[in-house]
Amino acid sequence: MELRQLRYFVTLAEELHFGRAAAREHIVQSALSQQVQRLERELGVRLLDRSTHHVDLTPAGVAFLVEARQILDHVGRAKQVARNAVAVTPTLRVGIIDAGYDSMPQILRELQRAHPDVTIHQVEAGTPEQYRQLADGRLDIGIGHASQVPHEVTFELIRLDPLGVLVPDDHRFAGLDAVPVAALADELLLLGEEAQTPELNQFVIELCRSAGLAPTIYEGTVESTRAAADLVLQHRCVHCIPSSSRTSNRPGTTWRPLTDPVTYYPWSLLWHNANSSPHIAAVIDSARQLAQRLGWLQSVARPTEPIPGEDVPTVTSRSDEPV
Repeated sequence: MELRQLRYFVTLAEELHFGRAAAREHIVQSALSQQVQRLERELGVRLLDRSTHHVDLTPAGVAFLVEARQILDHVGRAKQVARNAVAVTPTLRVGIIDAGYDSMPQILRELQRAHPDVTIHQVEAGTPEQYRQLADGRLDIGIGHASQVPHEVTFELIRLDPLGVLVPDDHRFAGLDAVPVAALADELLLLGEEAQTPELNQFVIELCRSAGLAPTIYEGTVESTRAAADLVLQHRCVHCIPSSSRTSNRPGTTWRPLTDPVTYYPWSLLWHNANSSPHIAAVIDSARQLAQRLGWLQSVARPTEPIPGEDVPTVTSRSDEPV
């Protein structure tokens, strides 16, 4: 089986017309037909139903099309990775949870000031997906709560982010300096999309349990901090988010820190432990400088009892460098 045969088949499946498919591939129609027939013989199945004026995919062709596209996509990514390795302009692929959180954008601005020649591509993905992309080389570095880190990923804590609650301006919490966690018992609590922020969702639930309450969860979910703020403005729920979320400044809403216990959400940089790229080292160095300058790893108070599953009390890193 040859890659060109897969490519010809995919093109033909998209056009369902031999003439148009051949024109797209810049070959004669007879050559296209021969290669597809060879592919069918090798597979031992018919991929296409052909008539004088019509071409259709068979059930086997429909199933094979999905796999063929994935193979071609993987080959395309492999080519790009190889080209990037020798590119004149260094490229960094960076994972972010949500564009509404400001930790990584600030780190990248710090990086660009020191290394203006680096081209940065930001990829929005939840932490579990970042782990997968770090493992297969699609990401260079990411950010998230390092609660269930796979063995091939190294992490370093870079920010202890005060956790609070976002409410409408006329909500009873808005007049408080801080909101006791136990006060959330009477509120509908909005969580993020599970595929995007499972660590934050679990962190909030365990925080509530540590305060002796079982939170009442709002049935809907959202895929972004902006959408969450919209629901809060409609008085449908309240939303627990770290202070680094830009949503905390949304007009019409008020963010108040949680207390009893005072709680910090831990953000860590994530990277593959076999990746020794100097660009990753530059990101880590930028994050350390920013954390020191802005006091990201300083906290006014810590919970007297650790939250189950929380990694805040001990700064944990698999790197050899101290935090």
